[in-house]
Amino acid sequence: MKILLIAPGQDENYAGRLGFAFKFPPLALATVASLVKPGIEVRILDEHVEAINYDEGADLVGISAMTAVAPRAYRIADKFRARGTKVVLGGVHPSVVPEEAIQHADALVMGEAEGSFPGLIEDFEKGRMEKFYSNKEVPSLSGLPEPRRDLYKKKAYFVKNSFQTTRGCPYDCSFCSVSGVFGRQYRSKPVEDVIRSVGSSKSGFVGFIDDNIAGNKRYSKDLFRALAPLKVRWAGQSSVNAAEDEELLVLLKKSGCVGLFMGFETISQGSMGEIGKHQNKIEEFKTNVKKMHDHGIVVLGAFVFGFDSDDKDVFKRTLDFVFDSKLDLAQFSILTPLPGTAVFKKLSSENRIIDTDWSKYDMTRTVFKPALMTADELQKGSMWAWREFYSAGPILKRMTRMDFHFISSIPYWIVLAIMNFGFKGTLAFNDALNRKFIKEGNERAIR
Repeated sequence: MKILLIAPGQDENYAGRLGFAFKFPPLALATVASLVKPGIEVRILDEHVEAINYDEGADLVGISAMTAVAPRAYRIADKFRARGTKVVLGGVHPSVVPEEAIQHADALVMGEAEGSFPGLIEDFEKGRMEKFYSNKEVPSLSGLPEPRRDLYKKKAYFVKNSFQTTRGCPYDCSFCSVSGVFGRQYRSKPVEDVIRSVGSSKSGFVGFIDDNIAGNKRYSKDLFRALAPLKVRWAGQSSVNAAEDEELLVLLKKSGCVGLFMGFETISQGSMGEIGKHQNKIEEFKTNVKKMHDHGIVVLGAFVFGFDSDDKDVFKRTLDFVFDSKLDLAQFSILTPLPGTAVFKKLSSENRIIDTDWSKYDMTRTVFKPALMTADELQKGSMWAWREFYSAGPILKRMTRMDFHFISSIPYWIVLAIMNFGFKGTLAFNDALNRKFIKEGNERAIR
């Protein structure tokens, strides 16, 4: 028996357009692969790094999909099913819109795969596979098998080893689907399990894909203390307020943390209220960035445009803050009403969603009517922020300033250069895509 697990790209040519710095191994599929019993052949195909061969041959195909790649996942599933292959869909999108997703699959795995996926395989072998599989209770993260990282395509990824220490989130941010799919409580892997996994990877640099690796501070501090002796460097994602705990900052540094993706989201108090992220203290943002820098940690700040309290000046005000706070990297997203989120329910009830093509729900295109500007203005404003931050002058200034403790370290400098110019390299394609999107929107408005 052969199982093929697929991580779809946005289209069949996506691998050629995605820069090396933004190719990350599909840990979710490696985790699913670890649940398959011995004797069954498993392969992982990541469309971000290689093309699909539909004639390869597989008894069962599993496809994991987030919203932006759902249409592509459906097309892949339909092609395999037309060849007589059974297809299973899973991931966040099928979990929140199961009645839509099942139209393109023989079965769905909703929520987390531990517990439900092994049962699906047993049913498949007996020829009696059901349509929907899910767990009655969220699975424990203790004693899980090691993800099948040996199935990744060799030399395809910038960060070769990634790990997850927690799932779930107690916060219920209006645009985020994490708490809806993984629950509103932090569940943590035993620290000793994480350390064993990281140590066995024999890697000098790893990534943690937790939504907030510093969310449960007691657990995080124990984890960071245990990581320190491994002498491994790592990057991950954390809330901004992690910088407000001095002990946590010291442990982050000692544990080998070199960079964090941090969701600032907005510099507007009104918008922060819309999100429901009351733990973020806007008045402390610049201080928090400086604290991170003082401990040698690179900060990638993420911002979202398009909240109801955002006007046309939000782009300049945000960029002024980004430059003043000396952020190393920045990401600018357009508010996107992902299905299953509070924003989706709100905008749907107000009849403000103007595009229901899931492939455009990639955080870079406007699919709803903003309150204080036009959709066209939101689109162009976001594009302007990207271009301004990643233009040659600001990049050069970031690369040459001397206020970081780590600037004399060549590895850190190289990573900063790769990421800054990597973002810049994606702008040409994104600009062309967004200009086409704006043109289509204007034509629809005229009609």
